[in-house]
Amino acid sequence: MQARMGSISVFVPGLLEGKVAFVTGGGSGIGAGIAIRLAEQGAHVGLFGRRAEKLEETARAISAARQGARASVHAGDVRDFAAVDGAIRACAEKFGRLDLLVNSAAGNFLAPAASLSANGFRAVVDIDLCGTFNASRAAFEHLQKTRGSIVSITATQATVPTPLQCHAGAAKAGIEKLTRDLALEWARFGVRVNTVAPGPIEGTEGMSRLAPVSALGGDEESSLKKRVPLERWGTIFEVCEAVTFLASPAASYVTGTTLLVDGGTSLLGGASFFDMLNA
Repeated sequence: MQARMGSISVFVPGLLEGKVAFVTGGGSGIGAGIAIRLAEQGAHVGLFGRRAEKLEETARAISAARQGARASVHAGDVRDFAAVDGAIRACAEKFGRLDLLVNSAAGNFLAPAASLSANGFRAVVDIDLCGTFNASRAAFEHLQKTRGSIVSITATQATVPTPLQCHAGAAKAGIEKLTRDLALEWARFGVRVNTVAPGPIEGTEGMSRLAPVSALGGDEESSLKKRVPLERWGTIFEVCEAVTFLASPAASYVTGTTLLVDGGTSLLGGASFFDMLNA
């Protein structure tokens, strides 16, 4: 057993030994954490994102995470199919195969629907939903050779009505529906397709933008945490462990599903966010 960020994890040496993963949005936040965790478990990792310098930082962390771990860096935009396709091909050629795609690239901001521009709505849908399709479509020919899998990162906004988030909610709901459709179509090729839906996760750009806890007083932050049934924020590492499970042989009969990592917040529905309308 290993302890990490206050969590206990089951560490299986070589769990993903010899496997190759490709992670979009791998330069920071949850995407970077996932990439590093997959490397710790034995995988080589291709990193994709818009900022090469951030991807290089993750690549260095991967090299330090495990002796012999290797990473490849591919700068590009998930909205550009040709760029994603080329990067996935380069990763598969470099490491000789592809076993796992993690769709973690995302964009978001707070905006009332009545003042949200059409371009703003489209930008989030293009990055989140279209980007997920682009990478999944590009990875399919490689994944069917290895009977690999896809794990996409969504959010509880996909099913829980959330003020100021209609663009993100639509995109995430689309990802979950796309996941089920791809899981059904690609099951006969042995390709599993699942999603992980994080709730409030500390240390992420999403939390800094959507719930800037650093600007809150201790009492106010404590009050917000009490709205979570488990009474705390989640950690990036806990999201990583969910992805590791879905990528591992332990989930070999799991496809077309969404694994919630939200401390129970989705059980409360949208009412807990209602006061945001009056903020």
